[in-house]
Amino acid sequence: MPIYDSSSESDNEITPRGKLFGRQRPMHAILGGGKVADVLLWRNPKVSAALLTGVTTIWFLFEVVEYNFVTLLCHISITAMLAIFIWCISADYFGWKRPTIPQLLSDQAAFSEVVYFFHWRFNQFLQKLLHIAGGNDPVNFFLVIISLYVLSVIGSCFDFVNLLFIGLVSMETLPYLYTRYEDEVDYHAGQMTRKGSKVYK
Repeated sequence: MPIYDSSSESDNEITPRGKLFGRQRPMHAILGGGKVADVLLWRNPKVSAALLTGVTTIWFLFEVVEYNFVTLLCHISITAMLAIFIWCISADYFGWKRPTIPQLLSDQAAFSEVVYFFHWRFNQFLQKLLHIAGGNDPVNFFLVIISLYVLSVIGSCFDFVNLLFIGLVSMETLPYLYTRYEDEVDYHAGQMTRKGSKVYK
C-alpha cells in the first residue's frame, strides 16, 4: 500500500530513499541493543507498559494530586508496612506460609546494564559537546547554542516534573512509533529535506 507518488510533484523529482538523519544501523542497535532497547521498542510489552504506567502514576501523584516527595514516600512506606504486618499476622493465625520479601533490584545484571547504557550515552554526549565547544565545528556550535536557548524557553513554560514526564514518555513512545512507521517517516523526512534544500538554493 504505497503512499508515495512522485508524479504528484510539480518538478517530477524522485525523493531518494534514505534513512532519517542518514543513519546506517537499525534502531535497536542505535538504542544500545540489549534489554534497554527492548523496553524502549516495546519488544517486551509487559515491562514497557509497567514502566509507562509507573511514570504516569508518579507524574499524576506529583502534578495532579500535588504530593510532596517526602510525604508520598512516607505514605507508600506506611502502606507497605501495614500490608506486610497484616499478611504476617494472618499467616501466623491461619497457618499460612509467611511472605518472603524479595530483595530490591534483585536482577543486578539488568540494573547494571541500564546504568552502563546511560553512563556510556552521557559520556558520548559530553565528548561531543566539548568537541563542539572547543571551536572545532562552528556551524554546530551555533546550532547547539540556538537549541539550548529554545530548550531554556520551553523549560520556563513547564516545571521540572512535567518536562521529565514528557521526556520519558517521548523516549518510550517515539522510537517504537518510528520503527513501526519507518518507511512513511523516512519518506516525509526526505521530502521535507529536499524542499528545504530547494528553498535554501
